[in-house]
Amino acid sequence: MAPDLVAVLNPALVRYSITTSHQVSIPHMFGFKKTAAVTAPAPGILDRLRNGLQKTRAVLCTDIEDLFKGKPAIDESVLDEIENRLLLADLGVDATSRIMAALRAEAKRNKLGTAAEVIAVLRQQMLEILLPVQQNIELDASRARPHVILVVGVNGVGKTTTIGKLAAYYRQLGSDVLLAAGDTFRAAAIEQIQVWGRRTGIPVIAQHSGADSAAVIYDALQSARARQAEILIADTAGRLHNKDNLMGELAKIRRTISRFDPELPVEVMLVLDATTGQNALAQAEQFHKLAGVTGITLTKLDGTAKGGVIFALAHKLAIPLRFIGIGEQAEDLRPFAAEPFIEALLDTGA
Repeated sequence: MAPDLVAVLNPALVRYSITTSHQVSIPHMFGFKKTAAVTAPAPGILDRLRNGLQKTRAVLCTDIEDLFKGKPAIDESVLDEIENRLLLADLGVDATSRIMAALRAEAKRNKLGTAAEVIAVLRQQMLEILLPVQQNIELDASRARPHVILVVGVNGVGKTTTIGKLAAYYRQLGSDVLLAAGDTFRAAAIEQIQVWGRRTGIPVIAQHSGADSAAVIYDALQSARARQAEILIADTAGRLHNKDNLMGELAKIRRTISRFDPELPVEVMLVLDATTGQNALAQAEQFHKLAGVTGITLTKLDGTAKGGVIFALAHKLAIPLRFIGIGEQAEDLRPFAAEPFIEALLDTGA
């Protein structure tokens, strides 16, 4: 695997003082004006990605070689089975149709005689779908601070936990981070953010349950500016069932940020639960329409056979995919990188 992809998958390996023959430009990936050296992958990092995708991989690739037994060449029954697997993995109709069109075109050229050749076409098509959304958040040190990451999503998708993991991730990279407990609708959300703050040593700005979310975030902005924090990660209440309230609250928060400093960079990050399959796509469409989503984090890929929804999201919405969650540990929230993701997804054990 290319060293720059290793760095994206495992920023814990990034060190500013290690001497090596390969240098990675941090401004290119994360916007920091530093140059990092990259070591070899730590044992288990890439295995966790494979393990996290095993349920979806089982749907796509189990016994795929058996489809070709007794057949001199690929036929329509094999193509139908592959199409069925793509749909079962929740790639969605549009992404599946695109991939199947490429497979059928290759079959007509008599270039699909083995499972390996089918996997090669799947890999190429999947890369073409996912590479355009492989976009990490750029933290430009020349812009006004803090860089605000406004986290949105419905209840139950792992939003608050994702915020804690994001904070740990950026702290590990050496950034000064501040958290804002902007979900004042659910008391447990405030407590969860505070637990993550204690665990990571990151300050949390919070008020009482039921407080005005915009006021909490304004206080957090003031504190971040005073502390010269680079990043402010702010929680928001998840109330998709009431669009008017959701839109009103988010609009008020955005106005508050603009009044504080109109030059502040703001990321509206939508957290989605992969286990919900195509429902995640519906959520993304609604939130994007209401809140202007600028990035997506897809969680719980390790708990589902429906991980193919990542392709549906990329194909239909083309919103940058910032992070994926492949486990319970903080280090299992990884910046998204298309190539290693697909390699792990299509790993047949050969």
